[in-house]
Amino acid sequence: MTFKMTWALVAEHVDQWTGDDFTEAASVLDREVGATVSASGMNEGAQAHFRETFLVPVRDGIAGAGKEAVEAGRGWDRAAGPLLVVLSPAA
Repeated sequence: MTFKMTWALVAEHVDQWTGDDFTEAASVLDREVGATVSASGMNEGAQAHFRETFLVPVRDGIAGAGKEAVEAGRGWDRAAGPLLVVLSPAA
């Protein structure tokens, strides 16, 4: 099932990805948001905190609750701090 993932990092970046692999979607989110965080100028401790506190819980939800919702024909969203991710079944 094809779905669309849209994410926003408040005051930094908005992007989207379309595909049918929830594990790949999580990897894309990890890579893209991780790159933005790395380029942000935050020190290493702040970057690690961001990844652990905000990115990891949202990323891990994609292959769990997100996948379940999309496969049932529903959308799914999750926010943590400045990060928002939305999954929606593709039309």
